[in-house]
Amino acid sequence: MSLIRKNDALFVGLALVLSVLTMASGIIAAPKLENIVLVTAAGSHEFQTEIAGTPEQRQLGLMYRQSLPKNHAMLFDYHAVGPISMWMKNTYIPLDMIFITSNGRVSSIAANTVPFSEKVISSNGAVRAVLEVNAGTAARIGLQPGDKVLHRLFSSKN
Repeated sequence: MSLIRKNDALFVGLALVLSVLTMASGIIAAPKLENIVLVTAAGSHEFQTEIAGTPEQRQLGLMYRQSLPKNHAMLFDYHAVGPISMWMKNTYIPLDMIFITSNGRVSSIAANTVPFSEKVISSNGAVRAVLEVNAGTAARIGLQPGDKVLHRLFSSKN
């Protein structure tokens, strides 16, 4: 191996170690959070929400995370209306999945999903987005199909 190749390998190795240490120490920038409000018969409930808007972000979702703060969520924006299927592979946190139409109405709720399950969870209809919150949240706030979701992604009609 030439000196240049040894130096290249050393550089790559150091870059890898630095990235692992950066991730482990929490230096990576926290994701930008946006407000989302779920309006139920019991009142309005605000959550701090990460947006998963790219294919890569949607594919990773909440996988590998050990916890999710109580009033935090992840909103999967699919940018178009259609049937959506999810799963819990590599997801440690039990979740409620809230399927949302383009006009910001709750279409359906998959409550208390099972961590690490590869069972397909379907929207059972055409939706624009999925909001993931800690398991039990939908029941705790009284969320039902037809309830309103307020966020910039959804039209204010209806």
